[in-house]
Amino acid sequence: MKKSTKWIASAFAAVALLFASNVKAQTSNPGDTWRLGVGVEAGLPTGDLNSFSNFELGGTARLQYDTKSNISYMLTSGYYNVFAKSFNGVTPSAQGIVPVKLGMKYFATSNIYFSGEVGAGFETSYADNIKLILSPGIGYANVKGLDVGLRYENFSGQGDNYGLVGLRIAYGLKL
Repeated sequence: MKKSTKWIASAFAAVALLFASNVKAQTSNPGDTWRLGVGVEAGLPTGDLNSFSNFELGGTARLQYDTKSNISYMLTSGYYNVFAKSFNGVTPSAQGIVPVKLGMKYFATSNIYFSGEVGAGFETSYADNIKLILSPGIGYANVKGLDVGLRYENFSGQGDNYGLVGLRIAYGLKL
């Protein structure tokens, strides 16, 4: 088993244990409210991008509408910087991606959610490259504004297919 696969499996297990031990009777989704969240993102490239990079770092802003049910709607955008590996002593330019995604969160408990997003990823190094983004995830959110999410993000288009396993740590404010 590859080192990265073991790391990803360990990360998923650790997050699952964190979520299972932190379930509380509070509700993080009071309903009919807007939130603005700002987050830091870190990830591990997969697919075709793995040969180019070992690490991604970025930031996102998320506008979220909480309904009175256990569903929330999201609009997310930001910037991902994919740091390039060095090849024979030469380091190529980093790859930048601007994601624009629409999605939903389903709160399975008062704090734990499953999410799904779809959108477009605009590569900054190649002006004509726009990727389709599909992104399932799992996360933890509380009433104090903390939102921690783990997701897989797939980018496809222009004969290219790659992904990221990412962790987002964010703080959200009610609007």
